[in-house]
Amino acid sequence: MGDWSLLGRLLEGAQEHSTAVGQVWLSVLFVFRILVLGAAAERAWGDEPAGFACDTRQPGCQSACYDSAFPISHLRFWVLQIIFVSTPSLLYLGHVLHLLRREEKTRRRPATAAAATRAGGGVPRRRRPGWEARGRGRLRGAVLRTYVCSVACKALLEVGFMAGQCALYGFALEPLYACRRWPCPNAVSCYVSRPTEKTIFILFMLAVACVSLLLNLAEIYHLATTKCRPGAGGRSPRAKRPAAVLAV
Repeated sequence: MGDWSLLGRLLEGAQEHSTAVGQVWLSVLFVFRILVLGAAAERAWGDEPAGFACDTRQPGCQSACYDSAFPISHLRFWVLQIIFVSTPSLLYLGHVLHLLRREEKTRRRPATAAAATRAGGGVPRRRRPGWEARGRGRLRGAVLRTYVCSVACKALLEVGFMAGQCALYGFALEPLYACRRWPCPNAVSCYVSRPTEKTIFILFMLAVACVSLLLNLAEIYHLATTKCRPGAGGRSPRAKRPAAVLAV
């Protein structure tokens, strides 16, 4: 399988601007999906085309039966699932970086004005405290809306891919596959290599997808009860000093 280091670095950047539940979701993605997919599942499906044997010598029949039994390889399906499910987090990271850059430009303007004031003998303006110390924004305003949308999109994508996997393959692989596809002259029996081992991986990946979906739902509930309630984002009297808030 391909190198996941680039996706890992990007998702680590998104992890810095997510909630505790979102960090758990990313850990599940790294450990129980990417790591398992590259370390174990790839070997289980390594002989998938070669281990698919049919009781026929008709030219093209075995290839047609294999295409009918596996419209898309499980490995490639799970890779697409990981990429699509990770895309909302990457889009959220891009939005956060855009707001951080814009906030940095806004912060530089008072600094430039302060330098000009010092050159003219005036009193320099104070820079906004908290930005350099925190290095990150709060989940408020546009950032909160984008984050909620990204989590909801991840949940919908999880449901869609789980439904697609069940529609394509079901929950198990049978050792015998009956093929009646052209150019086979009649019904042909085909045999899948290591169906039990592959069935275990199918159930495992479905279970991990269910766990990820539950984490997304839990995060939506957490955001709805702690961030989206009226008055939930209010500041305490001690928090009247301006902080690095990414809000639009």
